[in-house]
Amino acid sequence: MAKDKKIKEITDMDVDFAQWYTDVCRKAELIEYASVKGFTILRPYGYAIWENIQRIMDAEFKKTGHVNVAMPVLIPESLLKKEGELVNGFAPEVAWVTEGGSEKLEERLAFRPTSETMFCDHWANVLQTYRQLPMLYNQWCSVIRWEKTTRPFLRSREFWWQEGHTIHETAEEAQRETEQQLELYADFCEKILAIPVVKGRKTDKEKFAGAEATYSIEAMMKDRKALQSATSHYFGDKFSRAYNVTYTGRDNTLQYPYQTSWGSTTRLIGAVIMTHGDNNGLVLPPAIAPIQVVVLPIAQHKEGVLEKAQEVVNAIEAAGIRVKGDFSDNSAGWKFSEWEMKGVPLRIELGPRDIENNQCVVARRDNGEKATVGLDELVEKLPELLQSVHDGLYEKALSNLNEHTYSATEVSEVKTIMENGGGFVKTMWCGSEECEVKMKELAGVSSRNIPFDQEHISDTCPVCGGKAEKMVVWGIAY
Repeated sequence: MAKDKKIKEITDMDVDFAQWYTDVCRKAELIEYASVKGFTILRPYGYAIWENIQRIMDAEFKKTGHVNVAMPVLIPESLLKKEGELVNGFAPEVAWVTEGGSEKLEERLAFRPTSETMFCDHWANVLQTYRQLPMLYNQWCSVIRWEKTTRPFLRSREFWWQEGHTIHETAEEAQRETEQQLELYADFCEKILAIPVVKGRKTDKEKFAGAEATYSIEAMMKDRKALQSATSHYFGDKFSRAYNVTYTGRDNTLQYPYQTSWGSTTRLIGAVIMTHGDNNGLVLPPAIAPIQVVVLPIAQHKEGVLEKAQEVVNAIEAAGIRVKGDFSDNSAGWKFSEWEMKGVPLRIELGPRDIENNQCVVARRDNGEKATVGLDELVEKLPELLQSVHDGLYEKALSNLNEHTYSATEVSEVKTIMENGGGFVKTMWCGSEECEVKMKELAGVSSRNIPFDQEHISDTCPVCGGKAEKMVVWGIAY
């Protein structure tokens, strides 16, 4: 990779992956650090990526009947404490408001670390009858969790996300909702972000505080670490009982609804960077790229070049493709490096000779391949070329996942794999938390999930040697 490096300010990923990641975040102008420690500013280019994620994902939510709402950012301490597991799970990360104006508050107010409590409080006031169910809500907002160690997109004290919250008449319906939303996230990662994922259920040790079951999608980054990319939780009626959310059922008796929650965050941008990026910067999947095509006039000082380049930009824009023409007076080499670093999927080069031959050169960001395309057929070919970029990114990421996913029957094997570059390791597991903890102590890995696609690797747990019936995927996670 190093020999292809063009941007000096970006550390080589093979030398220091963590520093490479931070360099890309800042050099590509996705984020900047704020004056409050642990907080970041989402800059216009970074926010434009998030807007595209929002737009596409929100449309998918609406297809299944979900509607958007907005809940308050502050939660009374007494309300937060009503469900014991939730407050205990988030207590170390909660930020508190103790004064309003110049007066001390009678009760502390928590900045929302998550919004189950506010949704339950609302439902307790408005839910009356089974005829109102299901309530399928989602909100786009930021939350605050006072993390000790932060990193852009992956872990910060304030981050942007969507959090879905739903209540249902039956447990079966709520369970279907939980699984449906996990499938939606998996499809989004694979079809929009070009990131393959492992779908499965979290162990009880790793599930969300207060949930009966948590499901996740796990993605492998280029450094072979795992990134939990979205989660979906089934709560049963635990929260409904804690917050006295009731309704009159079909048999005219008071019932407790069954609840779910599910969420994904700006962490997905981090996943895109670490799955597809290279030593020259970002490599963006076309669906979320703020600019899908950049047009670069070559020898633009020559007569007719700028005019033709603008004509090409106008035609592409009219076709609904996000395009930008770089008509600045920077050198062609500088422009190539700049737009590669920004991760634009396709670059169109148009010079005097190209115009003379009624053609242009189209370069792909994912693999650097160039093709000569006639100007008369350019607009028609661009969607196909953009899809090729997506497919190329997905195949690379899938190869990385497949090539660095291993099977093991002994703890020592797991440890050796991690010491030799890491990846995902599949083993059987007896189901005990003691063995789960021991695996982390001995091999340095945590359980990622219990995959839906199960394999029978052996009959015994690699930790205790006892009978094992479930396969678990282990890895080192962000």
